[in-house]
Formats: sequence, structure tokens, C-alpha cells
Amino acid sequence: MIKKLCLVLFAVLAFNVHSQEGTSSPYSFYGIGSLKFKGTVENRSMGGLSIYTDSIHMNFRNPASYGGMPLKSFNNEGRAVKYTVGGSHSEISLKGDSSSEKASTTTFDYLALSVPMGKFGMGFGLLPYTSVGYKLQSLNDEDLLAHRYRGEGGLNKVFLGIGYQVTKDLSVGVDAHYNFGNIQNTSVEFVYDNEGNLLQYQSREQNRSDLSGLNFNFGVTYTPMISDKLQLTSGLTYSPAADLTSNNERIFSTIVTNFTTGQEFAANEIVVDLNALGLHRTNLTLPSRTAFGLGIGQPRKWFVGAEYTALKTSEFSNSVVEVDNTTFEDASTISIGGFYIPQYSSFNNYWKRVVYRAGMRFENTGLEVNNEAINEFGISFGVGLPVGRWFSNANFGFEVGKRGTTKANLVQENFINFQLSLSLNDRWFEKRKFN
Repeated sequence: MIKKLCLVLFAVLAFNVHSQEGTSSPYSFYGIGSLKFKGTVENRSMGGLSIYTDSIHMNFRNPASYGGMPLKSFNNEGRAVKYTVGGSHSEISLKGDSSSEKASTTTFDYLALSVPMGKFGMGFGLLPYTSVGYKLQSLNDEDLLAHRYRGEGGLNKVFLGIGYQVTKDLSVGVDAHYNFGNIQNTSVEFVYDNEGNLLQYQSREQNRSDLSGLNFNFGVTYTPMISDKLQLTSGLTYSPAADLTSNNERIFSTIVTNFTTGQEFAANEIVVDLNALGLHRTNLTLPSRTAFGLGIGQPRKWFVGAEYTALKTSEFSNSVVEVDNTTFEDASTISIGGFYIPQYSSFNNYWKRVVYRAGMRFENTGLEVNNEAINEFGISFGVGLPVGRWFSNANFGFEVGKRGTTKANLVQENFINFQLSLSLNDRWFEKRKFN
């Protein structure tokens, strides 16, 4: 099996990433891929801040946001049904000690719906959780191609949640997530004769894991007014650790490679009996997650806050694909951000109703490679543009940042993320004014 992925002598083949591949990061090799889910475009434009909730945007990082009171603007008859859909495009520059490459990805990020039911509210949707997408190669001591690695796939979530407003200021909620997907990793070893000539046949190892499992997320929001104009906002979410079932298969092949097209032709294949090794069906731990945030602002005018997230990635292990030079430590993220609205009720100046957002985040991913922590940093900006009726809007986000390091023969990623979402509001049930 793959024992060591060496990012030393990084020499990525030039490649284009298809839209269904959610990442082109070499660090997506580890674990179950790079974490894809960081919230809605509105959240990500504020540095990933997810404690703020309102009546016109979904916040599916905290299920307590689904509950609420009837709106005065709707004659106290109820709340809006909320729809949201989002996607993103990323441009990534990968830099090693002696080479660099560029890659890009365009992905669907989420589709969700929230339905009010009195003080209760229900939310459900679909989103990718992790993504795997890399093509790497390493060289031997003679600067000849030694290994080629590639991977694709990831984990997706279908979620269903319910929230309830206990008091005017306090709401609670819970949602269930069904996780599913597959991860495919391939490694090709190139062998040479004593004169440095590549042999006709190479060895290939293919691993596939089909993942599924259920986990839960609990949330609380508390939003009291502390003066006539200022509101305190706090939020807490907790997701207990959960098991994912992994059905695995492994194939060893002798192949011939066409270096012009990159195609690989198998001369023979051996399907490994993983049942005999006790690896056909294994369990992976989806780490527990705790997030707490606090902020202050004037409703429908401005808001600023901070959030701390702890992810117990040290609980993770994968007995199918072992990597010797890698460890998982507990991960953490600090997010700081907010928004500003010049005048939300302006009827004669469109730009005064626009929401302006900004934030930053500092993330310790929990991954250590060659004894180096893989950290991530991002600065984000965004706008919410009013469209249509019932406070619907289009949200645009922009983030620049970096991940990783060039120390210890590793790779640093510099990325630019562009995000777009539609947050639409409608009314399904409305009392008739005239008979």
C-alpha cells in the first residue's frame, strides 16, 4: 500500500481540473480530503463567521437559525420561505522548492431550503463536505520520475434540521447529516535498469473507499438587545464524533504508459482480498466539532464579531491508506468579520441597500507533514445585492489566502476564491385580504 507521499521535489504535471473536482490541493491526499464546507457565501465573505442570523438568509452551520418569530413586514403572519444556491471558482498557485504550477477548480457548493412553521422552522439541503483532487509526481536521487500520484472524489452531505425559538432572544436547533461519497487514490511506480532506462512495465496500485454514515449537529443562538440600538449576538454549535463506514477495494496492476497521452494500459491485474486482511470494511471517525462566537451590532445596519472553532482531528485514522510522514493533531480556526449596510430601507438609492462584508480567518488544519503544521490564512470581502421582491439578494464573495509552506520540501498554495450565491425569499402561505 502507499506508505509515504513525498511532496519533496514537487513537479506537478500541468493539468486542468474538471468542474466536478472540488479541489486541486496536494494536501487533499491526506485523510478524507480537504474540508470544503465553510458555510454560505455570506459566511465566507466575513472570514467564515457563522454566528450571525437574520430573517432573509439561511445559516445552515447553526440549525437554531431555522426557528423564528413572525415578521412585522409580513403583517405578523409568518416568515419567508428561504432558498439558497451557491458555487465558487478557485485559482491556485502551487509553489515548491524548485518548481511551481497553477490549477483551477469550479464547483457547486450548496443547495438548501428553509421552511417556517410558526416558531419552528425546518431546513434541508445538499452540499459537498470534503474534496479530493490532486496529480503529483516525485523524482528519485537521479532526478528521474519515481512515483506518480493522483486522487479524486470526496464526501457529500444531505442534511435535515429543525429549529425552535424558545424566547424572543433564544433559539435552539438540531440537524442530521447523511454523509456519502467515495475517494479514489492511485499510485504508479516507475522502475529503471542499471543504465537509467525506463523499463517497459510499471506497477500501479489503486485504492477506492466508498464512505457513508450519519452525524448530528446541535446549535444555540442568543441575541438580546443590550441598548436601544445595540444587539449582542452569540452562537454555539456542537457536532459529536461519528463513525463513517468505508467499503474498500485495492487492485495491483502491471501497466504500460503512453507518455504522450498519459493513458495507462493494464497488462494484468490482481484484486487484493481485503477480507483476509480485515480491511474490506473499516470505520473512520468523523471528528467532533465545537464552535463558539460572539458579536455586537445594530440590526439592519452593522455587525462585527469573532468565532473560534475546534475540530478534534486527532481522533482521525485510516487503516487502508497509511502515510508514514503524517500525523493529525487537533485543528482550530479563528474567524473575525462583519458587515455594513448604509441604509437598508432606502428606496431612491440602490447602493445604500447593498450589504458590504469583510473578514479574515486563521486556520490550523490539524495536518502535520514532515513535522511541519499545515496552516491556512484568508482575507475575504463580499457584497449582497438586492434583487426581486421579499428581500432576495445575490451575494458575491472574494477571498485571497495561502495554505501550507515550502519548508521541509513541502508545497505552499496561494489561492484566490470567487463565490456566488442566490438567496431568495418567497411566501407560500398568505392570508387573503379580500373574499
